[in-house]
Amino acid sequence: MKISERGQVTIPKTLRDRFGLYKNVEIDLLPIKEGLLIQKRSRGKHPVDSVWGVLKRPADTDQYIEEVRGR
Repeated sequence: MKISERGQVTIPKTLRDRFGLYKNVEIDLLPIKEGLLIQKRSRGKHPVDSVWGVLKRPADTDQYIEEVRGR
C-alpha cells in the first residue's frame, strides 16, 4: 500500500467489507506505540441503551401488562 501525493490511502475492499468501512463512514486515526490504528468513529450509545431501566418497574412483565390493560 502506498500513500498518494495528497496523503490518501486506499483500504482494500476485503478489509472495508469486513470492518464495515463504507462510503461516508467516519474513522479516527489513533497514534499507538506500534504505528497508527484505524478505528470506526463511535456514534455514541445505542438508543435502547440510553433508555434501559428508565421506568424502574419490577421485573414482573405479566403484572405490568395487566395494569396497563386495566384488569
